[in-house]
Amino acid sequence: MARFTREMSIFEALAAHPGAREVFERHGMACSLCIGAQSETIEAGAILHQVDPDEVVAELNRLPEPGAGGEEGDARAEGGARGPR
Repeated sequence: MARFTREMSIFEALAAHPGAREVFERHGMACSLCIGAQSETIEAGAILHQVDPDEVVAELNRLPEPGAGGEEGDARAEGGARGPR
């Protein structure tokens, strides 16, 4: 079942998965830095950046479930990028 849709806001996508930021950046979408990310949909952002929205959504949906191992989110959950204190 798809977790991400064209109609989902970029902010929701960024909050839903730690790997979403990297997907957007790979497509030239610096969405984590944009104020429009809170209200703009993935589709609108992709079109603005001349990227196929279906391609972005498909790549987002290929991300492993958070906590599936080897995930950057796991490192943060275990003490962050700096490691345990």
